[in-house]
Amino acid sequence: MEPDKLPPVLTHSLQGDVMYPPEMVEQILNLSAKGWGKKRIARELGVSRNTVKRYLLQKGWAPYKSPNRSNKLKGLSGWLEETFLLHKGNSAVVLQELIRQHQIKVHLRTVEKAVKPFRQRLLNETLATIRFETPPGKQLQIDFGSMRIKIGGKLCKIFFFAATLGYSRRQYVQAFLHERQSAWLTGIEEAFQYFGGVTEQVLLDNAKPLVSHHNPITREVLFNPRFRSFADYWKFKPKACAPYRARTKGKDERTVGYVKRNAIAGRVRWTPRTGQLFE
Repeated sequence: MEPDKLPPVLTHSLQGDVMYPPEMVEQILNLSAKGWGKKRIARELGVSRNTVKRYLLQKGWAPYKSPNRSNKLKGLSGWLEETFLLHKGNSAVVLQELIRQHQIKVHLRTVEKAVKPFRQRLLNETLATIRFETPPGKQLQIDFGSMRIKIGGKLCKIFFFAATLGYSRRQYVQAFLHERQSAWLTGIEEAFQYFGGVTEQVLLDNAKPLVSHHNPITREVLFNPRFRSFADYWKFKPKACAPYRARTKGKDERTVGYVKRNAIAGRVRWTPRTGQLFE
């Protein structure tokens, strides 16, 4: 089956170069590996042949490098982008951090101009919904959700581990009383037992029990040592979502939403908004 056509979700560098998200680039490489020509790939994905050629030569996605800025912000482009993404596009907070960390005072408008290309990228990534399919046995997506319910007449906060197979969308959910690392590892093991096998990849969010550090600029990931040993034991490759882009893991996000709104619907639980118990 030929892949769905992907809408070109664009961002631009300061030089005006068109950038595509990593998922688009991965599709280009996958189709090329299957023997597709550049012209056919370009037509299927709705991009130019030069774009296909560029990413094939590049052998993958890479963030664009912004030129150094003059005056007070010179040399801070990388820091500005990371801080801007960390604070979800709040330029005022970036200005505060600029003063606190670098003792640099500029007008808010100066900061807004400096982060303008990053804002477009943040907007594109927030709005982008790219259907990305994986073959059988390729990927398992995992996440945790939580809610308060009344059990045996006592109000409790429960945490539920959710796992979804990327190809079939089969789901596995297990409840815990905490979200510590032991719960994550137990949930993954039980999911493998339930599905009857181990996937090649496990896609996860940047949860602290699993990911020690994830640089949003270079995409360098440092996994927790115990979790890395756990992955080596089970022989799967852990893969962390890009920071600030949870929608990359959309299949499992929907599983969490289903558990909250459907699977536990009708049970006695507590609503944060009103602070009341209801059936």
